[in-house]
Amino acid sequence: METPGSQTSLHRANLERVVRAVRMAGSLTQAEIARATGLSAATVSNIVRELKDGGTVDVTPTSAGGRRARSVSLSGDAGIVIGVDFGHTHLRVAVGNLAHQVLAEEAEPLDVDASAAEGFDRAEQLVKRLILATGIGPDKVIGVGLGVPGPIDVSSGTLGSTSILPGWSGINPAEELSGRLGVPVHVDNDANLGALGELVWGSGRGVKDLAYIKVASGVGAGLVIDGRVYRGPGGTAGEIGHITLDESGPVCRCGNRGCLETFTAARYVLPLLRPGHGPDLTMERVVQLAREGDPGCRRVIADVGRHIGSGIANLCNLLNPSRVVLGGDLAEAGELVLAPIRDSVSRYAIPSAARQLSLAQGALGGRAEVLGALALVLSEMGDSTLLESALPTAAPASRLAFT
Repeated sequence: METPGSQTSLHRANLERVVRAVRMAGSLTQAEIARATGLSAATVSNIVRELKDGGTVDVTPTSAGGRRARSVSLSGDAGIVIGVDFGHTHLRVAVGNLAHQVLAEEAEPLDVDASAAEGFDRAEQLVKRLILATGIGPDKVIGVGLGVPGPIDVSSGTLGSTSILPGWSGINPAEELSGRLGVPVHVDNDANLGALGELVWGSGRGVKDLAYIKVASGVGAGLVIDGRVYRGPGGTAGEIGHITLDESGPVCRCGNRGCLETFTAARYVLPLLRPGHGPDLTMERVVQLAREGDPGCRRVIADVGRHIGSGIANLCNLLNPSRVVLGGDLAEAGELVLAPIRDSVSRYAIPSAARQLSLAQGALGGRAEVLGALALVLSEMGDSTLLESALPTAAPASRLAFT
Protein backbone atom coordinates (compact mmCIF):
# COMPACT_ATOMS: atom_id res chain seq x y z
CA MET A 1 0.00 0.00 0.00
CA GLU A 2 1.34 3.42 -0.98
CA THR A 3 1.60 6.17 1.65
CA PRO A 4 2.12 9.86 0.83
CA GLY A 5 5.82 10.72 0.85
CA SER A 6 6.96 7.08 0.69
CA GLN A 7 9.53 5.89 -1.83
CA THR A 8 6.84 3.86 -3.60
CA SER A 9 4.59 6.90 -3.87
CA LEU A 10 7.44 9.10 -5.11
CA HIS A 11 8.46 6.48 -7.66
CA ARG A 12 4.95 6.22 -9.03
CA ALA A 13 4.68 10.02 -9.22
CA ASN A 14 7.92 10.12 -11.24
CA LEU A 15 6.66 7.38 -13.55
CA GLU A 16 3.48 9.37 -14.15
CA ARG A 17 5.44 12.57 -14.88
CA VAL A 18 7.52 10.82 -17.52
CA VAL A 19 4.53 9.05 -19.11
CA ARG A 20 2.51 12.28 -19.14
CA ALA A 21 5.33 14.26 -20.81
CA VAL A 22 5.75 11.61 -23.53
CA ARG A 23 1.99 11.22 -23.95
CA MET A 24 1.45 14.92 -24.60
CA ALA A 25 4.46 15.38 -26.90
CA GLY A 26 4.21 12.15 -28.88
CA SER A 27 7.92 11.46 -28.61
CA LEU A 28 10.80 13.01 -26.68
CA THR A 29 14.47 12.33 -26.19
CA GLN A 30 15.55 11.45 -22.68
CA ALA A 31 17.19 14.89 -22.37
CA GLU A 32 13.90 16.55 -23.37
CA ILE A 33 12.04 14.42 -20.81
CA ALA A 34 14.45 15.59 -18.11
CA ARG A 35 13.86 19.23 -19.06
CA ALA A 36 10.09 18.79 -19.24
CA THR A 37 9.76 16.97 -15.91
CA GLY A 38 12.58 18.51 -13.86
CA LEU A 39 13.92 15.02 -13.09
CA SER A 40 17.62 14.22 -13.25
CA ALA A 41 19.04 12.52 -16.32
CA ALA A 42 19.88 9.43 -14.24
CA THR A 43 16.33 9.20 -12.87
CA VAL A 44 14.85 9.57 -16.35
CA SER A 45 17.17 6.90 -17.71
CA ASN A 46 16.12 4.43 -14.99
CA ILE A 47 12.42 5.17 -15.45
CA VAL A 48 12.60 4.86 -19.24
CA ARG A 49 14.35 1.49 -18.84
CA GLU A 50 11.63 0.31 -16.46
CA LEU A 51 8.82 1.50 -18.75
CA LYS A 52 10.48 -0.11 -21.75
CA ASP A 53 10.86 -3.43 -19.94
CA GLY A 54 7.18 -3.24 -18.97
CA GLY A 55 6.10 -2.59 -22.56
CA THR A 56 4.77 0.91 -21.89
CA VAL A 57 7.24 2.81 -24.12
CA ASP A 58 9.31 2.18 -27.21
CA VAL A 59 12.86 3.53 -27.45
CA THR A 60 14.50 4.14 -30.82
CA PRO A 61 17.90 5.62 -31.77
CA THR A 62 17.85 9.19 -33.04
CA SER A 63 20.04 12.29 -33.03
CA ALA A 64 19.73 15.67 -31.32
CA GLY A 65 22.07 18.56 -31.96
CA GLY A 66 24.36 16.30 -33.94
CA ARG A 67 24.70 13.84 -31.07
CA ARG A 68 23.30 10.39 -30.63
CA ALA A 69 20.13 10.26 -28.59
CA ARG A 70 17.23 7.94 -27.83
CA SER A 71 13.68 8.86 -28.74
CA VAL A 72 11.00 7.71 -26.32
CA SER A 73 7.38 7.24 -27.39
CA LEU A 74 4.45 5.33 -25.97
CA SER A 75 4.19 1.77 -27.21
CA GLY A 76 2.01 1.06 -30.21
CA ASP A 77 0.41 -1.66 -28.10
CA ALA A 78 -0.48 0.75 -25.29
CA GLY A 79 -3.83 1.69 -26.83
CA ILE A 80 -5.52 3.79 -29.49
CA VAL A 81 -7.71 6.88 -29.44
CA ILE A 82 -10.49 8.01 -31.79
CA GLY A 83 -11.29 11.48 -33.06
CA VAL A 84 -14.74 12.39 -34.41
CA ASP A 85 -15.43 15.80 -35.96
CA PHE A 86 -18.95 16.91 -36.86
CA GLY A 87 -18.92 19.91 -39.19
CA HIS A 88 -22.10 21.48 -40.56
CA THR A 89 -21.53 19.69 -43.86
CA HIS A 90 -19.17 16.83 -43.07
CA LEU A 91 -18.19 14.03 -40.72
CA ARG A 92 -14.51 13.17 -40.25
CA VAL A 93 -13.09 10.35 -38.13
CA ALA A 94 -9.47 9.52 -37.31
CA VAL A 95 -7.81 6.68 -35.39
CA GLY A 96 -4.47 7.36 -33.74
CA ASN A 97 -2.07 5.69 -31.36
CA LEU A 98 -0.49 7.17 -28.25
CA ALA A 99 2.68 8.02 -30.16
CA HIS A 100 0.68 10.67 -32.08
CA GLN A 101 0.58 8.61 -35.27
CA VAL A 102 -2.63 8.67 -37.32
CA LEU A 103 -3.42 5.09 -38.32
CA ALA A 104 -6.60 5.64 -40.32
CA GLU A 105 -8.71 8.62 -41.33
CA GLU A 106 -11.78 9.19 -43.47
CA ALA A 107 -14.28 11.98 -44.17
CA GLU A 108 -17.69 11.96 -45.81
CA PRO A 109 -20.33 14.61 -46.58
CA LEU A 110 -23.09 14.93 -44.01
CA ASP A 111 -25.80 17.49 -43.28
CA VAL A 112 -25.26 17.53 -39.52
CA ASP A 113 -27.99 20.14 -39.00
CA ALA A 114 -30.69 17.87 -40.44
CA SER A 115 -30.71 14.99 -37.97
CA ALA A 116 -28.67 14.27 -34.86
CA ALA A 117 -29.71 10.60 -34.95
CA GLU A 118 -28.46 10.16 -38.51
CA GLY A 119 -25.22 11.92 -37.60
CA PHE A 120 -24.54 9.58 -34.69
CA ASP A 121 -25.52 6.54 -36.78
CA ARG A 122 -22.99 7.51 -39.44
CA ALA A 123 -20.31 8.29 -36.85
CA GLU A 124 -20.79 4.91 -35.16
CA GLN A 125 -20.51 3.08 -38.48
CA LEU A 126 -17.43 5.00 -39.59
CA VAL A 127 -15.62 4.56 -36.27
CA LYS A 128 -16.16 0.81 -36.27
CA ARG A 129 -15.14 0.52 -39.93
CA LEU A 130 -11.86 2.36 -39.32
CA ILE A 131 -11.11 0.29 -36.23
CA LEU A 132 -11.47 -2.85 -38.31
CA ALA A 133 -9.26 -1.32 -41.01
CA THR A 134 -6.39 -0.83 -38.55
CA GLY A 135 -6.49 -4.48 -37.49
CA ILE A 136 -6.41 -3.43 -33.85
CA GLY A 137 -8.95 -4.90 -31.45
CA PRO A 138 -11.66 -2.57 -30.07
CA ASP A 139 -10.54 -3.48 -26.55
CA LYS A 140 -7.49 -1.29 -27.21
CA VAL A 141 -9.64 1.87 -27.57
CA ILE A 142 -8.92 4.16 -24.61
CA GLY A 143 -11.34 6.93 -25.49
CA VAL A 144 -13.01 9.10 -28.11
CA GLY A 145 -12.71 12.84 -28.69
CA LEU A 146 -15.81 14.43 -30.21
CA GLY A 147 -16.06 17.84 -31.85
CA VAL A 148 -19.33 19.67 -32.53
CA PRO A 149 -19.89 23.03 -34.26
CA GLY A 150 -21.23 24.90 -31.23
CA PRO A 151 -20.51 25.69 -27.57
CA ILE A 152 -20.96 22.91 -25.01
CA ASP A 153 -22.71 23.80 -21.74
CA VAL A 154 -20.31 22.65 -19.02
CA SER A 155 -22.99 21.89 -16.43
CA SER A 156 -25.33 19.84 -18.66
CA GLY A 157 -23.05 18.59 -21.43
CA THR A 158 -25.57 19.74 -24.04
CA LEU A 159 -25.10 22.31 -26.79
CA GLY A 160 -25.22 25.77 -25.26
CA SER A 161 -26.97 27.35 -28.25
CA THR A 162 -30.04 25.75 -29.84
CA SER A 163 -29.92 28.28 -32.68
CA ILE A 164 -26.72 26.69 -34.05
CA LEU A 165 -27.92 23.08 -34.24
CA PRO A 166 -31.67 23.15 -33.58
CA GLY A 167 -32.02 19.45 -34.35
CA TRP A 168 -29.64 18.65 -31.48
CA SER A 169 -31.65 20.42 -28.77
CA GLY A 170 -31.51 18.54 -25.47
CA ILE A 171 -28.98 15.97 -26.72
CA ASN A 172 -25.84 15.23 -24.72
CA PRO A 173 -23.36 14.38 -27.52
CA ALA A 174 -20.82 12.66 -25.26
CA GLU A 175 -23.43 10.42 -23.63
CA GLU A 176 -25.03 9.60 -26.98
CA LEU A 177 -21.81 8.47 -28.65
CA SER A 178 -20.48 6.76 -25.53
CA GLY A 179 -23.68 4.74 -25.28
CA ARG A 180 -23.24 3.56 -28.87
CA LEU A 181 -19.53 2.73 -28.68
CA GLY A 182 -19.17 1.65 -25.07
CA VAL A 183 -16.06 3.77 -24.46
CA PRO A 184 -15.48 7.12 -22.67
CA VAL A 185 -16.17 10.16 -24.88
CA HIS A 186 -14.77 13.67 -24.32
CA VAL A 187 -16.59 16.47 -26.17
CA ASP A 188 -15.68 20.04 -27.08
CA ASN A 189 -16.58 22.62 -29.70
CA ASP A 190 -14.80 22.63 -33.04
CA ALA A 191 -12.83 25.85 -32.47
CA ASN A 192 -11.30 24.53 -29.24
CA LEU A 193 -10.37 21.29 -30.98
CA GLY A 194 -8.89 23.23 -33.90
CA ALA A 195 -6.72 25.08 -31.39
CA LEU A 196 -5.61 21.79 -29.82
CA GLY A 197 -4.86 20.27 -33.21
CA GLU A 198 -2.71 23.20 -34.32
CA LEU A 199 -1.04 23.35 -30.90
CA VAL A 200 0.04 19.69 -30.99
CA TRP A 201 0.56 19.06 -34.72
CA GLY A 202 0.43 22.34 -36.62
CA SER A 203 1.18 26.05 -36.65
CA GLY A 204 0.88 26.41 -32.88
CA ARG A 205 3.71 24.05 -31.96
CA GLY A 206 6.16 25.55 -29.51
CA VAL A 207 3.85 28.24 -28.10
CA LYS A 208 1.82 28.29 -24.89
CA ASP A 209 -0.55 31.18 -25.60
CA LEU A 210 -2.56 30.79 -28.76
CA ALA A 211 -5.84 31.80 -30.37
CA TYR A 212 -7.23 29.67 -33.20
CA ILE A 213 -9.79 31.55 -35.30
CA LYS A 214 -12.12 29.40 -37.38
CA VAL A 215 -14.18 31.15 -40.04
CA ALA A 216 -16.80 28.90 -41.63
CA SER A 217 -20.61 28.98 -41.39
CA GLY A 218 -19.96 30.80 -38.12
CA VAL A 219 -16.92 32.38 -36.47
CA GLY A 220 -15.34 31.03 -33.31
CA ALA A 221 -12.05 31.10 -31.43
CA GLY A 222 -10.26 28.40 -29.50
CA LEU A 223 -8.14 29.95 -26.74
CA VAL A 224 -5.03 28.32 -25.31
CA ILE A 225 -3.59 29.94 -22.19
CA ASP A 226 -0.39 28.59 -20.66
CA GLY A 227 -0.66 25.46 -22.76
CA ARG A 228 -4.26 24.59 -21.84
CA VAL A 229 -7.55 25.30 -23.59
CA TYR A 230 -9.53 27.97 -21.76
CA ARG A 231 -13.28 27.30 -21.91
CA GLY A 232 -14.67 29.59 -19.22
CA PRO A 233 -17.05 28.53 -16.42
CA GLY A 234 -19.95 28.04 -18.85
CA GLY A 235 -17.97 26.65 -21.76
CA THR A 236 -18.59 29.64 -24.04
CA ALA A 237 -15.16 31.33 -23.98
CA GLY A 238 -13.95 32.21 -27.46
CA GLU A 239 -17.24 33.28 -29.06
CA ILE A 240 -15.38 36.00 -30.94
CA GLY A 241 -18.00 35.94 -33.68
CA HIS A 242 -20.35 37.87 -31.40
CA ILE A 243 -18.13 40.86 -30.75
CA THR A 244 -20.17 43.88 -31.84
CA LEU A 245 -18.70 45.82 -34.76
CA ASP A 246 -21.74 47.92 -35.70
CA GLU A 247 -24.71 48.44 -33.36
CA SER A 248 -26.93 49.27 -36.34
CA GLY A 249 -25.60 46.45 -38.51
CA PRO A 250 -27.35 43.25 -39.68
CA VAL A 251 -29.28 41.21 -37.13
CA CYS A 252 -27.24 38.21 -36.01
CA ARG A 253 -28.66 34.78 -35.18
CA CYS A 254 -27.75 35.51 -31.53
CA GLY A 255 -30.28 38.38 -31.53
CA ASN A 256 -27.79 41.25 -31.49
CA ARG A 257 -26.90 43.55 -34.37
CA GLY A 258 -23.63 43.95 -36.18
CA CYS A 259 -21.73 41.00 -34.71
CA LEU A 260 -18.38 40.12 -36.29
CA GLU A 261 -20.03 36.98 -37.66
CA THR A 262 -22.48 39.03 -39.74
CA PHE A 263 -19.54 40.54 -41.65
CA THR A 264 -17.34 37.46 -42.01
CA ALA A 265 -19.20 34.11 -41.86
CA ALA A 266 -19.96 32.28 -45.09
CA ARG A 267 -23.74 32.56 -44.66
CA TYR A 268 -23.47 36.35 -44.79
CA VAL A 269 -20.58 36.74 -47.24
CA LEU A 270 -21.62 34.39 -50.03
CA PRO A 271 -24.88 36.24 -50.90
CA LEU A 272 -22.73 39.28 -51.79
CA LEU A 273 -21.09 37.33 -54.61
CA ARG A 274 -23.77 34.90 -55.77
CA PRO A 275 -25.52 37.33 -58.16
CA GLY A 276 -22.38 37.33 -60.29
CA HIS A 277 -21.10 33.82 -59.59
CA GLY A 278 -24.19 31.64 -59.34
CA PRO A 279 -26.28 30.19 -56.50
CA ASP A 280 -23.97 27.23 -55.84
CA LEU A 281 -21.01 29.39 -54.81
CA THR A 282 -19.08 28.14 -51.77
CA MET A 283 -16.41 29.79 -49.67
CA GLU A 284 -13.89 27.27 -51.00
CA ARG A 285 -14.75 28.42 -54.54
CA VAL A 286 -14.50 32.09 -53.53
CA VAL A 287 -10.97 31.48 -52.26
CA GLN A 288 -10.05 29.67 -55.46
CA LEU A 289 -11.42 32.49 -57.63
CA ALA A 290 -9.63 35.09 -55.52
CA ARG A 291 -6.33 33.27 -55.94
CA GLU A 292 -6.97 33.24 -59.69
CA GLY A 293 -7.42 37.02 -59.68
CA ASP A 294 -11.21 37.54 -59.54
CA PRO A 295 -11.54 41.19 -58.37
CA GLY A 296 -14.90 40.79 -56.61
CA CYS A 297 -13.77 37.76 -54.62
CA ARG A 298 -10.50 39.47 -53.75
CA ARG A 299 -12.34 42.53 -52.50
CA VAL A 300 -14.73 40.51 -50.33
CA ILE A 301 -11.90 38.45 -48.83
CA ALA A 302 -9.94 41.62 -48.06
CA ASP A 303 -13.00 43.15 -46.36
CA VAL A 304 -13.52 39.97 -44.33
CA GLY A 305 -9.85 40.02 -43.34
CA ARG A 306 -10.10 43.58 -42.06
CA HIS A 307 -13.14 42.70 -39.95
CA ILE A 308 -11.46 39.59 -38.54
CA GLY A 309 -8.42 41.73 -37.76
CA SER A 310 -10.61 44.02 -35.66
CA GLY A 311 -11.76 41.05 -33.63
CA ILE A 312 -8.21 39.76 -33.25
CA ALA A 313 -7.09 43.19 -32.10
CA ASN A 314 -9.64 42.97 -29.28
CA LEU A 315 -8.22 39.56 -28.35
CA CYS A 316 -4.71 41.00 -28.34
CA ASN A 317 -5.73 43.82 -26.04
CA LEU A 318 -7.48 41.44 -23.62
CA LEU A 319 -5.34 38.29 -23.65
CA ASN A 320 -2.08 39.21 -25.39
CA PRO A 321 -1.60 35.84 -27.18
CA SER A 322 1.78 35.19 -28.76
CA ARG A 323 0.25 33.59 -31.85
CA VAL A 324 -3.03 33.62 -33.75
CA VAL A 325 -3.73 30.80 -36.21
CA LEU A 326 -6.40 31.24 -38.88
CA GLY A 327 -8.36 28.11 -39.83
CA GLY A 328 -11.34 27.16 -41.95
CA ASP A 329 -11.74 27.50 -45.73
CA LEU A 330 -10.82 31.18 -45.62
CA ALA A 331 -7.31 30.40 -44.38
CA GLU A 332 -6.50 28.88 -47.79
CA ALA A 333 -6.54 32.43 -49.20
CA GLY A 334 -3.12 32.95 -47.59
CA GLU A 335 -1.80 36.49 -47.80
CA LEU A 336 -4.97 37.69 -49.53
CA VAL A 337 -6.65 37.48 -46.12
CA LEU A 338 -3.66 37.54 -43.75
CA ALA A 339 -2.37 40.91 -45.00
CA PRO A 340 -5.62 42.84 -44.26
CA ILE A 341 -5.84 41.06 -40.90
CA ARG A 342 -2.37 42.35 -40.04
CA ASP A 343 -3.37 45.86 -41.13
CA SER A 344 -6.34 45.90 -38.75
CA VAL A 345 -4.35 44.41 -35.88
CA SER A 346 -1.63 47.03 -36.26
CA ARG A 347 -4.28 49.76 -36.35
CA TYR A 348 -6.51 48.70 -33.44
CA ALA A 349 -4.35 46.62 -31.09
CA ILE A 350 -2.14 48.06 -28.38
CA PRO A 351 1.27 48.49 -30.09
CA SER A 352 3.15 46.27 -27.63
CA ALA A 353 0.60 43.47 -28.06
CA ALA A 354 0.64 43.82 -31.86
CA ARG A 355 4.46 43.67 -31.97
CA GLN A 356 4.55 40.43 -29.97
CA LEU A 357 1.88 38.71 -32.07
CA SER A 358 2.65 36.31 -34.88
CA LEU A 359 -0.16 35.51 -37.32
CA ALA A 360 -0.10 32.19 -39.14
CA GLN A 361 -2.19 30.22 -41.59
CA GLY A 362 -3.36 26.91 -40.13
CA ALA A 363 -1.11 24.04 -41.17
CA LEU A 364 -3.72 21.29 -40.85
CA GLY A 365 -6.55 22.62 -43.02
CA GLY A 366 -9.79 20.68 -42.58
CA ARG A 367 -8.02 18.08 -40.40
CA ALA A 368 -7.36 20.47 -37.50
CA GLU A 369 -10.53 19.62 -35.59
CA VAL A 370 -10.32 15.83 -35.88
CA LEU A 371 -6.66 15.85 -34.88
CA GLY A 372 -7.63 18.13 -32.01
CA ALA A 373 -10.18 15.51 -30.98
CA LEU A 374 -7.36 12.97 -30.77
CA ALA A 375 -5.33 15.46 -28.73
CA LEU A 376 -8.32 16.00 -26.42
CA VAL A 377 -8.35 12.31 -25.46
CA LEU A 378 -4.59 12.32 -25.00
CA SER A 379 -4.83 15.32 -22.67
CA GLU A 380 -7.81 14.05 -20.66
CA MET A 381 -6.88 10.40 -20.21
CA GLY A 382 -5.19 9.29 -17.01
CA ASP A 383 -1.91 7.43 -16.81
CA SER A 384 -3.02 4.52 -14.61
CA THR A 385 -3.83 2.23 -17.55
CA LEU A 386 -0.47 2.91 -19.17
CA LEU A 387 1.37 2.11 -15.93
CA GLU A 388 -0.25 -1.26 -15.34
CA SER A 389 2.57 -3.11 -17.05
CA ALA A 390 5.24 -1.07 -15.29
CA LEU A 391 3.53 -1.45 -11.89
CA PRO A 392 2.10 -4.97 -11.87
CA THR A 393 0.91 -4.60 -8.30
CA ALA A 394 -1.32 -1.67 -9.21
CA ALA A 395 -5.08 -2.22 -9.38
CA PRO A 396 -6.07 -2.83 -13.00
CA ALA A 397 -7.89 0.01 -14.69
CA SER A 398 -11.08 -0.76 -16.55
CA ARG A 399 -10.91 -0.94 -20.35
CA LEU A 400 -14.18 -0.91 -22.19
CA ALA A 401 -14.88 -2.52 -25.52
CA PHE A 402 -17.49 -1.73 -28.15
CA THR A 403 -20.92 -3.05 -27.30
